[in-house]
Amino acid sequence: MNSPNSISPSYKKLDRKIRQLQKKLARQQKDSKRRNKTRTQIAKLHNQISDTRKDFLHKLSTKIVNENQVIVLEDLNVSGMLKNRKLSKAISQQGWYEFRALCEAKSEKFGKEFRVISRWEPTSQVCADCGFKWGKLDLSIRELICLNCGTHQDRDLNAARIIQKVGIGHSHDSLLAAEGR
Repeated sequence: MNSPNSISPSYKKLDRKIRQLQKKLARQQKDSKRRNKTRTQIAKLHNQISDTRKDFLHKLSTKIVNENQVIVLEDLNVSGMLKNRKLSKAISQQGWYEFRALCEAKSEKFGKEFRVISRWEPTSQVCADCGFKWGKLDLSIRELICLNCGTHQDRDLNAARIIQKVGIGHSHDSLLAAEGR
């Protein structure tokens, strides 16, 4: 099984097996013993995916809550993201809402602070070093160089730094005003 240090588990093999069994199920005669056996196999695979996801999310949320005093998450438009046909399956399999709920519950249980920043915060549109706003970027652009300060930025790491800054009480507008921009 995956440890909390590793990336999220892959469900590709189980998905492939489910698709094969569903195709087999569609060809089988209704109310036959073999069809019922195939249905139970499919249900077991769905349960295995669910159990794997829950196990991973519990381990990861516990690790994050234990290692941090303040947990800051970005409120994402998941329903909008699910409309992207290429990403929808991968997003829905990860259980982002369940992860957020687990982090929130565990941080309350262990007396940690839990914050959620607005989905409208431009986390991937601002340089975390100087506060320069470069605007919306295509998702295919993963790395960039800030036009203002010249630092090389990884898109996700930069967004994480912005989420951290906003989560501890700084906002982009106040950062820019303090620096005279």
